[in-house]
Amino acid sequence: MAEKHILMVVTNGKEMDNGHVAGIWLSEFTEPYEELIKAGYQVTVASPKGGESPIDEASLENGNIPEKWYELAELLKRTIPLTELQSVHYDGIFMPGGHGAMFDLADNQELQQLLRDFAGANKGIGAVCHGPAALTGVLLEDGEFLVANRKVTAFTNTEEEDVELVNQMPFLLETRLRKEGAIFVSKGNWEENVYADGKLVTGQNPQSSIETAKQFIAAL
Repeated sequence: MAEKHILMVVTNGKEMDNGHVAGIWLSEFTEPYEELIKAGYQVTVASPKGGESPIDEASLENGNIPEKWYELAELLKRTIPLTELQSVHYDGIFMPGGHGAMFDLADNQELQQLLRDFAGANKGIGAVCHGPAALTGVLLEDGEFLVANRKVTAFTNTEEEDVELVNQMPFLLETRLRKEGAIFVSKGNWEENVYADGKLVTGQNPQSSIETAKQFIAAL
């Protein structure tokens, strides 16, 4: 059997107005990565610019990377630039979250073209928490938004209010997905919530990472 390959796209991070670096939420990368490897997939980790994807300090344990994830965290130091990739080489694409995704996975032209290609070829597209920011603004060949009339979930407006980062974000993810025609499916703050609409699989928050990966693998 030919090996199956998944592309994971992570943020390069950005310093917010409050001085904190918006990066990747570690468990939203490591938990899906582990599920994909366990299911027999090869995984390529890429980012808009390549190089390091900074880890959000709030996602660490007392400021430290958990020992079980040392090796996986090392992968975040040497990601491949999106400009070097083609969708034809992968069976699916997955975007972990972290607030950094709001700044550089949204409205990234290379990523939008990749997502258009994956959608056009009916390949799996998965994203969790702020990862669905990558889905915003993506226009398909027919001129419709990728998320239009699709059931999706993501980090909700009330969760953003809960972490007191509304005024640090370039937009509110739930609001923008709804504006682009998505049928937004949410649960209470920090409740596990995953929705699979065909081969488009999205999860609401860090609590949903493992189940999002499992349903993404099932959709593949």
